[in-house]
Amino acid sequence: MIIIADGGSTKTNWCLLNKSGQKIYFNTEGYNPYFVSAEYIIDSLRKGLPSDLDLSDIHEVNYYGAGCSTEDKVQIVEEAMSAVFNKASIYVGHDLLAAARALLGLDSGFAAILGTGTNTGLYNGKDISLNIDSAAYILGDEGSGCDIGKKLLTDYLRGYMPEVVRERFWETYKLTPDEVTDNVYTKPLANRFCASFAKFVYDNNVHAEYSRNIVKTSFIDFFENLVTHYPNYKDYTFNCIGSVGYNFRNVLEETALEYGMKVGKIIRSPIDDLVRYHVELAPRGGADQVRTDIGSSPH
Repeated sequence: MIIIADGGSTKTNWCLLNKSGQKIYFNTEGYNPYFVSAEYIIDSLRKGLPSDLDLSDIHEVNYYGAGCSTEDKVQIVEEAMSAVFNKASIYVGHDLLAAARALLGLDSGFAAILGTGTNTGLYNGKDISLNIDSAAYILGDEGSGCDIGKKLLTDYLRGYMPEVVRERFWETYKLTPDEVTDNVYTKPLANRFCASFAKFVYDNNVHAEYSRNIVKTSFIDFFENLVTHYPNYKDYTFNCIGSVGYNFRNVLEETALEYGMKVGKIIRSPIDDLVRYHVELAPRGGADQVRTDIGSSPH
């Protein structure tokens, strides 16, 4: 049996192709090797994988994950996957490659991820040919859930939220400004913490204009600081994967058109198209063995 997985910093989507060719889907938490160790991944998988999954029957694992951008980070995930799926051949690739393969198949073009974090790249039909570093959640990740969450939390700390939004925020989270600061600066996985507030922005209906402006500003920053720096970027169709891009796709499509890009696919998760790539498109014995260093940030 074969497993194909797409892992973000928050959640991993898995698809098992069983002996009958059936697809079985399940989720675990995300495993970004910039933030978690091999031991953490092993423990989480042993607790989070379906209890009826026979690991001894798995002979191939294709795992694409956020943060798998350099050899040392790939090794962390490979070590964990090999310990859990100890009868399988293991391939670990970057989630940007998963996005490109899902969005574009064997065609060349532009691919982006807008989820907990951000990533972008040009794809040549086989591999990522150009990637501008997103600079991760502290320095960059414009357009991501983390970026949107940071903008919301900054407004909360500075008292810039409209009063009706501030009241709804307090009713929802009961977080004091000091607790927000503590979560961001002293507790682990601050990127997940910040990104979790993108849901509040999406759900907020007491001041829709305020929420839309936060998202719009984040997407403008995304295009200004990343997308427009790709050579001849207007020649490409804008394709994107990720919950943030999908949930706010009306604002994203509007922004892409304003920057002169036609809009192609905007989908929530790559897993279905990624499975199709591996089953129908990938050259056997070759494509799955490609590995490229993509930036150096924990995208």
